[in-house]
Amino acid sequence: MTGRRTITISLWKQLPLVVWLVVLWVLLWDELTVVTVVSGVVVAAGVIRAFYLPAIELSGRFNIYWAAVFAVRFIVDVITASVHVAWQAVDLRHTPRSSLIAVDLHTRSDIVLTLTGEAVSLVPGSLVVEVDRPRTVLYLHVLGTKTLDDVEKFRGDVLKVEERIVRALGSAEDIRRINRSRVRDGRSPIHRTRWQLRYEQRIEEHSARMHERRDRERKES
Repeated sequence: MTGRRTITISLWKQLPLVVWLVVLWVLLWDELTVVTVVSGVVVAAGVIRAFYLPAIELSGRFNIYWAAVFAVRFIVDVITASVHVAWQAVDLRHTPRSSLIAVDLHTRSDIVLTLTGEAVSLVPGSLVVEVDRPRTVLYLHVLGTKTLDDVEKFRGDVLKVEERIVRALGSAEDIRRINRSRVRDGRSPIHRTRWQLRYEQRIEEHSARMHERRDRERKES
């Protein structure tokens, strides 16, 4: 019974992928019928069972204002970077310097990690060359980094991209991690709703209980 329940939960988490595979199957057959839809569901279920991928954990929240802010800022960044890269290409006085920069993101979410990497790669002058998924670290090749200040500025810009994505659709845990970092740096948190405060309080209480438990175990041993 437990095994069947686990399979059901797994399929439910994979629902967005199943829907997309069914749509793709129907498009390949070029007709919408009961047979194509049912066969598409069967094929999709077989694919996700045979080629298992971790389920995409959606946060369940979406802020349209911050999504619009992210979109507008992304367009501005693309235009600005395009002009900057074009100028470096024609400026014969200086040879463009590049760096390989590691950016340790706050999030542990696959979707925020992916969106941040894609957004940064689409801006001219920067490209993700490797991703450390367990530690959510992006390794990027970046043009126009003459000094260490340029490197730190770019690293900060990537974290700002991550922050805008989290503001738009990040989970409570993503927000908590960014809030903690901002408070540590003397800045105000990005999201302090009553629900978020309760979540962060539960995490802190759980962490405190774990510390007390480890202290007791050390004393007993």
